[in-house]
Amino acid sequence: MTADLSQIVKAYDVRGVVPDQWDEALARLFGAAFADVTAAAAIVVGHDMRPSSPSLSRAFAHGAADRGVDVVEIGLCSTDQLYYASGALNLPGAMFTASHNPARYNGIKMCRAGAAPVGQDTGLTEIRELVERRLAEGAPAPAARPGTLSTSETLEDYAAHLRSLVDLSAIRPLKVVVDAGNGMGGHTVPSVFAGLPLTLVPMYFELDGTFPNHEANPLDPANLVDLQKRVPAEGADLGIAFDGDADRCFVVDENGDPVSPSAITALVAARELARNGGRGTVIHNLITSRTVPEVVRQNGGTPVRTRVGHSFIKAEMARTGAIFGGEHSAHYYFKDFWNADTGMLAALHVLAALGGQDGPLSALVAQYDRYRGSGEINSTVADQPGRLAAVRAAYEGRADVTLDDLDGLTVAAADWWFNVRPSNTEPLLRLNAEAKDEATLTKIRDEALAIIRG
Repeated sequence: MTADLSQIVKAYDVRGVVPDQWDEALARLFGAAFADVTAAAAIVVGHDMRPSSPSLSRAFAHGAADRGVDVVEIGLCSTDQLYYASGALNLPGAMFTASHNPARYNGIKMCRAGAAPVGQDTGLTEIRELVERRLAEGAPAPAARPGTLSTSETLEDYAAHLRSLVDLSAIRPLKVVVDAGNGMGGHTVPSVFAGLPLTLVPMYFELDGTFPNHEANPLDPANLVDLQKRVPAEGADLGIAFDGDADRCFVVDENGDPVSPSAITALVAARELARNGGRGTVIHNLITSRTVPEVVRQNGGTPVRTRVGHSFIKAEMARTGAIFGGEHSAHYYFKDFWNADTGMLAALHVLAALGGQDGPLSALVAQYDRYRGSGEINSTVADQPGRLAAVRAAYEGRADVTLDDLDGLTVAAADWWFNVRPSNTEPLLRLNAEAKDEATLTKIRDEALAIIRG
């Protein structure tokens, strides 16, 4: 096929429509390039439940084996299970998934040994260039000794490792509704929750990459509606929703109300700091709530603010030796999980915190949800730099505000802040705002949107 790699190689992964934008032949070239760029003797490969995933994953494995690399195939897995295998086996890894994207999409998330990220600046550009060259010139001759393909089961070891990091032995019995969205949570949750004092009410645990019930993207409120209704109907203590590859988790309380991912970040940060003697660095991106750095400081830790995006979080985790990191998109990163993100471990922390006291989840998380937030609001604009400059001009020079350019533009005052940052792939500006109360939030949000859309 004729492939336009600029359309499918993103900042952090490969993602596109199958077979229109990529297919098994291209996957095989990516496997060979991944083997060459990582220069590894062996790699580990896994895949999700999408109909195209097994054949794409196998083609990638053959491409790597063509270059003399041994391949350990772990089959069906969540993305964080693949990271576990990469860390435990100390091998580079490739996960075939398109996460929360619709069924016709698929992709590859790649990492180096120990689950270290592969992104635009850490190997993905070189992989793309190799694939482009080989599309034009043809694949290289196979290695004199082709690599071997073997299989390995990692699910139970992955589950045991997660349970070793959070003590749930003494929690009170809890009833939890889990919406797996027909994604990989339906594969991992039964093993991770096995033996815990939990009554599990499963929703959409059947693995089905066509997503017959709703898209596996809990960031879209429409996809949480079923869970929000089911939790109070069951009299459950909480609900948890996972995205398609089960690396992100979203939480709803006993009333069916969504819990802010920033509140979960703050809650887990407090627990991880307590586990580390009240010391440690916690990473948060710049659109998480102000609650997060406040809670980190109150619990003896040091907050470090980063740009949005997992490669920035993981880089700061490694640089600072941070014990934990969180993003408002519900990605949660743990030092004890090779600095990789795992929504499942965050979910276990929530269960442990809730089960370790007698109150409802709504009361528990209230202390970690101190401000009102807008959520992310996207505006289509023809001139991203021009509109950002207009926002800067409107606030620059005011004595009561500060401006910074860490990622787009952040404007902050004593009781509110907002960030405007451009999309890397679309003509959009993304606004996130937060304030001490709803009236202030509405005022600041509407002011910023008027300038952005002006």
